[in-house]
Amino acid sequence: MPARIALIDDDAALREAVRAYLIDAGFEVEACDGVPAFRAAVAQRMPDVVISDLRMPGEDGLALLSWLRGFASTPVIMLTSVDGTTDRIVGLELGADDYLAKPCDMRELLARVRTQLRRLKNVSAQAVSPSSPAPVQQAPKHTWFGRWRLDRQRRRLIDADGRECPITGADYALLAVFADHPLVVLSRDKLIELAGIDADEVFDRAIDMRITRLRKKIEPVPGDPTVIKTVRGHGGGYEYVPVGEPQYGR
Repeated sequence: MPARIALIDDDAALREAVRAYLIDAGFEVEACDGVPAFRAAVAQRMPDVVISDLRMPGEDGLALLSWLRGFASTPVIMLTSVDGTTDRIVGLELGADDYLAKPCDMRELLARVRTQLRRLKNVSAQAVSPSSPAPVQQAPKHTWFGRWRLDRQRRRLIDADGRECPITGADYALLAVFADHPLVVLSRDKLIELAGIDADEVFDRAIDMRITRLRKKIEPVPGDPTVIKTVRGHGGGYEYVPVGEPQYGR
């Protein structure tokens, strides 16, 4: 079954051009002229990847992203005619997985879509791989990140009462890497490699921004992290410190 792509853009000509190109590349594409149409499409079937314009009349791409992240970790690629760092940072903080300025090269957009799909496939394979370094019987019963338990099967963060913490696909990839490497200092380059992030797509300090976003969600005290620690010196990096029970603060 071909991967399903949701495309949201109020520019009809551009929307049709991108839709036709992705269909020719073998994808199923749901083209929407705005956020309301996207909401209706999602109610019928969740896409594998979302491509959304940033600046649209009414509800814009950031509103769409905020709404989607309330219940899904579907990868989102943001398109915008504004090639500014501020828009890029805001989008990433709200949970975008990638960012591409318009007018974009169709081949580059296709490559980024495939990268997101490959990342999903790699993370899912890691979660069920029988060649995991640690034997199953030695693995902890639960992996806790603050008050939240990482559910590898459903790719979710859930607390002891069953409430869910919204995370992105990129968030999950990083959490899975940390869960597989407790008490190991991982450099930025190593995190990019293990999380399946294309190094060519990452601009300066993008990993730091994603870690900061994760800390706001999982750390008992985000300003004084104890779950994912920053390690300075010798190249620096990040270290996940596991605990055997949920941590609610101090």
